[in-house]
This record gives sequence, C-alpha cells and structure tokens, in this order.
Amino acid sequence: MSKKPTNFWVESASVIGLSLFFSLVIRTFIAEARYIPSESMLPTLEVGDRLMIEKISYRFNPPQRGEIIVFYPPDTATKCDPLRPQTLPIRDAYIKRIIGLPNETVEVKEGKVYINGDPIVENYTQAPPGYTYGPVTVAPDTYLVLGDNRNASCDSHVWGAVPKDNIIGRAAVRFFPFNRIGTDI
Repeated sequence: MSKKPTNFWVESASVIGLSLFFSLVIRTFIAEARYIPSESMLPTLEVGDRLMIEKISYRFNPPQRGEIIVFYPPDTATKCDPLRPQTLPIRDAYIKRIIGLPNETVEVKEGKVYINGDPIVENYTQAPPGYTYGPVTVAPDTYLVLGDNRNASCDSHVWGAVPKDNIIGRAAVRFFPFNRIGTDI
C-alpha cells in the first residue's frame, strides 16, 4: 500500500490554521499575557512588568480579597481621563487589587481601609491612602478594587465597583523582567 504524497501548501495551511485556532482558544478561555502601563500598582507591579493572566479559576471559585485582577472598567471610569469624551467608553483593561467583596461595607479614612468596620492589614501598598472614601456597601456581583499605589490610582474610590462580568482574569505569574519572575504578586 503506497502512501499518497502530501501537498506542501495544504499541510502548511493546516498547521497554520490549527496553530491559530489553538492560540485563540487559549487566549480566550485559559490565559493571556498583559503588561503594566502605569504606576498605579507600585510597589507590587512596576511599569513594563509582563504578567500571565489566568482565566479559569473564576469559572469555579469567586474572586477573593487581595487578588490582583485584570478587568474592563465600568463606563464611570471615564472620570479619570478629563481629555476623553465622557460618551466614549473605555476599551483598555485595568489591573487592580480586590479589596471589597460583594455585600461588604468599605471605608477609607485616616490612612486605613476598613471592611465592615474593621481595619485590614495591607503590606503591599506604596503609602497609606491620603483620601477618605465611603462607607460604601459593595453591591452583589461587584467588587471594589484599589491600586496598591493608592494616592496615584484611578480606581473604585473614584468610579465605583467592578461588575463580576467585567473581570477578565487573575494575575497568576510575572514572567518579565527575568530578575523578578515569580508568583509573588
């Protein structure tokens, strides 16, 4: 039984097509790379850091306080960019830390964040917040997020909570720069 010779162009197109299909499936449903464009997450994340965002865990478990997430901001986030027309939606994803969970009351006063009246320990911030906020009760299916660089972050204290459906995924690992590779984010 003789094997029929394969056509180079057909085989190449098949390999390229399968590669594109699998890369789109992985990026859409499993994980994707993101970079840090601003100083809002200092000192945890620096400008230029590259992260792998995993998208699977939130399909099975809800987001938890302290996790760093990537999300599409609500339309009210246009308050942070005075040059952007208020009617133009924001298309860029943001990265912040989850602070308030659904149905919790969050307040920022005297340089501390309080959840349901109790201060939380935050060893990841650049400096204590120099503003007051709340008290605000986080609506069901939404999350209050703040940047680690509290005084230089346009986040939930400006534009409100993030709907669960806006969450893209959780920051899982930093893969660049090479001297800071790891899951300590």
